[in-house]
Amino acid sequence: MDFNITPAARMQGLPTQFFATLVKKANAQIAAGHDVINLGQGNPDRPTPEHIVDSLKQAASNPLYHKYPPFTGYAFLKEAVAKRYQEDYGVKLDPETEVAVLFGGKTGLVELAQCLLNPGDVCLVPDPGYPDYWSGVALSGARMSAMPLTAANAFLPDYNAISQEDLDLAKLMFINYPNNPTGATAPMSFYEETVQFAKKNQVVVASDFAYGAIGFDGEQPISFLQVPGAKEVGIEFYTMSKTYNMAGWRVGFALGNREIIKLINLMQDHYYCSLFGGIQEAAATALTGPQDCVEELVNVYESRREALFNALDSIGWKAERSKGSFFTWLPVPAPYTSTEFADLLLEKANVVVAPGIGFGAHGEGYVRLALLASEERLTEAVHRVGKLGIFA
Repeated sequence: MDFNITPAARMQGLPTQFFATLVKKANAQIAAGHDVINLGQGNPDRPTPEHIVDSLKQAASNPLYHKYPPFTGYAFLKEAVAKRYQEDYGVKLDPETEVAVLFGGKTGLVELAQCLLNPGDVCLVPDPGYPDYWSGVALSGARMSAMPLTAANAFLPDYNAISQEDLDLAKLMFINYPNNPTGATAPMSFYEETVQFAKKNQVVVASDFAYGAIGFDGEQPISFLQVPGAKEVGIEFYTMSKTYNMAGWRVGFALGNREIIKLINLMQDHYYCSLFGGIQEAAATALTGPQDCVEELVNVYESRREALFNALDSIGWKAERSKGSFFTWLPVPAPYTSTEFADLLLEKANVVVAPGIGFGAHGEGYVRLALLASEERLTEAVHRVGKLGIFA
């Protein structure tokens, strides 16, 4: 007799992993022997700075770290991220009550929705936006309401456009600046408006600050927590992945409202026993040590941005320069959809880009390119596209 495995209903409701499909297409071209330039993903291409790696090597031999770590993480790591926020943003955080250590920022984003949302509740999400916001909402059984991000509004949500029906049911909202995928940044006035909106409508704010260190043209991105009253209404997610090229190390933080931090720690008590202590020590080294590596990294991305947009100008592909993150958001030429255009570039130019529709309905009409290749490869990718004659 056959033995059948029946998935739980929540597994059936999970959104399709958009990037898995993208990777599959790219790998098929690579397997066919083509020289593929992959600008479609957000995986940092530079190594973790040497002093951070050395810290892990030394810490790995500490017998203390061969035991279970404290459930909520070592105090020294929480103190380190609090110190970094104080120095960079002037934000004071209580390491014990206003900091949660996460297995990467993505984990926290998914956990938060499950901590706060019930079936029937509404979560306000940016559109286009990071697809993993959708995952936590789906697991909680709640419903999403899209906040369109358009060029006409500088890729900021218009809170006045949200229906009263959704506002009445909304309990959580995600915002993300510097933004993935658009590369937009947000002014202080937007965050002030967000705090007032959250208080008025009793909506918890989740600020995804994954690209917080990466701002261009001399502008430092603003932290949501810099706004008076922000900790009353929400939290911010910060990650080591982009700032220190530590994507594979899986170190992130939730920062802010102590009641929400308590909920995240409670949920994680049932899932994990925190990160390996050696990684926590290395992360603390990154946060408290010299920040020259961060400045150098931002300069590299800005230089790559200039190389990319100079090449785009040369083929007639007009777009606005990104203001932060390591992404660029480029309009798709008529008559293509974003998926059709992305497929064309992969098949005819061996260049991988992410179609905008993968980030939400309002991402249609754009593709996302990452600044995660050398200036030479970025320029070559654009020249390959130019040879197709689309922008002539």
